[in-house]
Amino acid sequence: MPRFAANLSFLFIDLPFLDRFEAAARAGFKGVEFMFPYATPAGEIRTRLDANGLSLVLFNLPPGHWDKGERGFAALPGREDEFASAVDLALRYAEALDCPRLHAMAGLTTHGASRDAYVANLRLAADWAAPLGIDILIEPINTRDMPDYFLTRTAEARDVIAEVGKPNLGLQLDLYHRHLMEGDVEAAIAEFGPLARHYQCADPPDRGEPSLRTIDYAHLFRLIDASGYDGWIGCEYKPRGATRDGLAWPAACGVTLG
Repeated sequence: MPRFAANLSFLFIDLPFLDRFEAAARAGFKGVEFMFPYATPAGEIRTRLDANGLSLVLFNLPPGHWDKGERGFAALPGREDEFASAVDLALRYAEALDCPRLHAMAGLTTHGASRDAYVANLRLAADWAAPLGIDILIEPINTRDMPDYFLTRTAEARDVIAEVGKPNLGLQLDLYHRHLMEGDVEAAIAEFGPLARHYQCADPPDRGEPSLRTIDYAHLFRLIDASGYDGWIGCEYKPRGATRDGLAWPAACGVTLG
């Protein structure tokens, strides 16, 4: 059965960031992911990972001016030098933290996102990451949670991956985003699972803990397992209460966190 990683940008957020690592380990997680590490020195994160026996499985490249509404800039023309600097910074963090996957956010259509810029920047990122054994991932994101995001459809992600043509560019398949944008999550696992280097999960409509209601996560986790996927599933959900109080879902879905 795939392993589950706590997304520390969503879980245990009643605690300071560095204290969330111990909380995740105590809850039974063996892996963690988060959105952006760059406000914290890599050495401090490394210490928390090692002290708690945790693997860091994923984080994002710098997203641009997040507080001003930017949501990445991999697809934004004219930002190539800034994107290259972001790749360099992310790779230095990934090396220090033994993180094998980085998510490159595309940016927004309203900011001028372009397919040509996206493909060129992803090629650069993949080329720079390859000698380090690091995968670059792209993720279709729903436009309810992130209006005007450039990449929203799973087939579009597949086509971009094919056009870039780099073996270390893969798909980050978030089952919640897929459900909201296109539905038929089971079919997505069957069709796009071979491209998936990382999964994420949350329960629609409120992005809460996985359940058996709108999406039958017990069934989906079995399908992912049967596909031969042996990576991680990121728990990028918004707890409906305290994180610890919502951790009955693994037993209900027939899985264990580790």
